[in-house]
Order: sequence, then structure tokens, then C-alpha cells
Amino acid sequence: MAAEPNAKHCRKCERDLPPAAFARDKNRCDGLQVYCRECVAECSAAHYRRRREAVGKTVREKVDVPAGHKRCPQCEVVKPHSEWERNKTSSDGWASYCRACRVERNRLSYFKRTYGLTKVERDALIASQHGVCCICLSAPAAHVDHCHETGRVRGVLCFSCNAALGQFKDQPDVMRRAAAYVEGNAWKPTLVAPGVYQLPS
Repeated sequence: MAAEPNAKHCRKCERDLPPAAFARDKNRCDGLQVYCRECVAECSAAHYRRRREAVGKTVREKVDVPAGHKRCPQCEVVKPHSEWERNKTSSDGWASYCRACRVERNRLSYFKRTYGLTKVERDALIASQHGVCCICLSAPAAHVDHCHETGRVRGVLCFSCNAALGQFKDQPDVMRRAAAYVEGNAWKPTLVAPGVYQLPS
């Protein structure tokens, strides 16, 4: 018999609980479901897990998260809210991923949008260069270089070499003259008309 007045018996967990522990069901004579809210949630979670596993998907284990913290689905670490960005549109008011993972995801998304490269393709390109810049052959390859006219990826350079190409505006003739200048062969142009220079042959 019920331990308290108006208590309802849950058919699954066999407990006598107050009516507030049961969801409404207008088709039942007492207007309440036969299973308590906890048991319904447990059954729903188990059903969801079975459906996901049937199609080859994995289901994350539920992790107890203390107040003021959130679990990042990418790095799977529980972190304090200070390591998250605010997001007014989400249910809890915080971004889906921690700051560190968001930076990495945005970086990968940038490479895909700008160069059409995935992380695997970019890593393969760097490996084919033995991890060093194509131009100076000494600094680590870190910046994807591409042709600004065609969009074709040419290689991965260090910061300095990538910036130098940009300063030379990708003009091979200018770069050749710069190389000759550095080698001590200064090509001094002759002014033949206002704003028009003739280079030595």
C-alpha cells in the first residue's frame, strides 16, 4: 500500500512516489503515466542508445559535471566556464566547444574554405616537404602558400618566406632582380621617359 496519501506506484522501479514524479498521460484513468519520470528517462536513453548503435554510431557516456563547469565533446574534458565562450542561442548560454577546441575547429574550417585542404591533406603536404619551408629550407613549414590568381596551393612556407612573397606581389621578375641585387649584381634602370625605366639587357 502507498506510504503517503495520493502516492502512485511505479510499475518499473516498484516505488511509491508522489504524483509530481509522474508525467501526465490523458489516456490513463488517473491522468498520469504508469512509469515515473526517472524510469521513462532511463528507458528513453536506453532506446536511443540501441537505435544509434544499430546504425553504427557511438553514444557518449553521461558524465556528472559539477556546477560552473561544462564537458567539451571534442577533447572530452570537463572544464570551468572561464574556458568557454558565451553563446546566447544555446540552451545553457555557453558555446558547444571549449575555447581551445573552437580555435582548432575554426583553423581547420579556414583551411578547408580558403584552400580546399583538409587537415590530412595539409599534413601530407608538410610531410612531403620534410617539415621545412620550401624556400629557405630551414624554418618549419607553417603557412599555406597559394597562387592568388588561380587559387592553386603551391606549398607550405615559414612566416618570413610567405610574407616576402606577398611583399614581392608574386612577381618572378622582381624576385629575380632581388636575388641578383643580393648577389651584388645591381640592375640600375635608366629613366627613358617620365615614369618609364629601361632595364639593362
